[in-house]
Amino acid sequence: MIKSSTEAFQDRERSNWVRLRTLVILRWIAIVGQSVALFVGSKVFGLSLPIGVAVMAVGSSVVANLFSSFVYPGNKRLSEFEAFVMLLFDLLQLGLLLYLTGGLNNPFAILVLAPVTIASTFLSLRSTVFLGLIALGIITCLNFWFLPLLGPDGLQLALPELFRFGFWISLMISIVFLGSYARQITGEMHNMADALLATQMALAREQKLTDLGGVVAAAAHELGTPLATIKLVSSELSDELDDRADLKEDVDLINKQADRCRDILRSMGRAGKDDLHMRFAPLEAVLREAAEPHMNRGKEIDFFVSDEIDHPKRQPVITRNPEAIHGLRNLIQNAVDFAESLVEVESSWNEKSITIRIADDGPGFPQNVIGRIGDPFMRRRASEQGRTTNRPGYEGMGLGLFIAKTLLERSGARLTFSNGGVEMSGAIVIVEWPREMIEAMNPQSRLGENAQIKG
Repeated sequence: MIKSSTEAFQDRERSNWVRLRTLVILRWIAIVGQSVALFVGSKVFGLSLPIGVAVMAVGSSVVANLFSSFVYPGNKRLSEFEAFVMLLFDLLQLGLLLYLTGGLNNPFAILVLAPVTIASTFLSLRSTVFLGLIALGIITCLNFWFLPLLGPDGLQLALPELFRFGFWISLMISIVFLGSYARQITGEMHNMADALLATQMALAREQKLTDLGGVVAAAAHELGTPLATIKLVSSELSDELDDRADLKEDVDLINKQADRCRDILRSMGRAGKDDLHMRFAPLEAVLREAAEPHMNRGKEIDFFVSDEIDHPKRQPVITRNPEAIHGLRNLIQNAVDFAESLVEVESSWNEKSITIRIADDGPGFPQNVIGRIGDPFMRRRASEQGRTTNRPGYEGMGLGLFIAKTLLERSGARLTFSNGGVEMSGAIVIVEWPREMIEAMNPQSRLGENAQIKG
């Protein structure tokens, strides 16, 4: 069974992004801190500690670090299981040290939060929950079973029962809260990174398609001269071979093929590598270009241009911005995906702005997600049934709207999402640019004026 794109993102092991060296360095820091705490507690404050067993516990971490450093390269990427085992070892080792040094009476018990918080940032949910449950179990055991922490006078150093109970509760809550919070924030960061990567790929693809026209036009221009030479030479040879019918036929064939190549290159390079029509186009032409891949998908797409009476000036000529074209194409695609039968694309303008309104007659946006439209990996419309019936072939990651919103805002546009009324009850997306951000400045002067050819 082929997984959807959403599942592929969710199933990806984030532990593979963490190097062994990172966790080894963190463990060395913990070893130094534990060693200093044992030395200061026993020598400076005169606490009665089981130094031998405690040093063995710290030594186990040293051995584990040395083993990891010598057996594996430092830049090794940890698998899910390897990262889980390393953090589990650190958690158990810390639990043993706390058992030897007073349990929850030891203020360093708060360090139990560290392995769980680290795990929540890159381990799977199952591994993080399992590690969190172990941490909760260790905290609970340390509340009841531990070696007493004795001062220099032989008296036990212990918190009052009520304070220790409160400390236990606070640690339990902190493990759950910090683990969940770190995982939520990290998950949103990864989703945003993945979505931005998809946006960059879409923009790069659109840019390549735009650049392809220039490459073809340049090739047509450069090949024009050698083809003209072939045409000239073949014509001269044809005139000189009237008495050699067999050779004249071959030369005429070369002449005809040269004409054919000329016609093909002329059609391919019709825009020309310096033709500014490749860079500027009327507003409606750009909208039709953006909608062209979705014109034959079984839904009617109607284009409306603002009334010339209300807007007496000519239709604005805008830059053929790859970001704008691809963003509008994604918005039109979403409208076609969910429309019952009709999509309306309306363009209007005034002296300050250019506005595009894309509406469909589908079910519209759910009211509870309108404020979050454009977030990555958020499904756009309501039910699985709706996606299956209205949008075959699409899994609905929310990336389409995210890419469209990101690209259009990058071009200077402002987007508004809403639902329609009686006539068009579906979703409505309004894209508005300040004219100076999208309109081609003096396109007529850029195209140049006719000049008299001097003999």
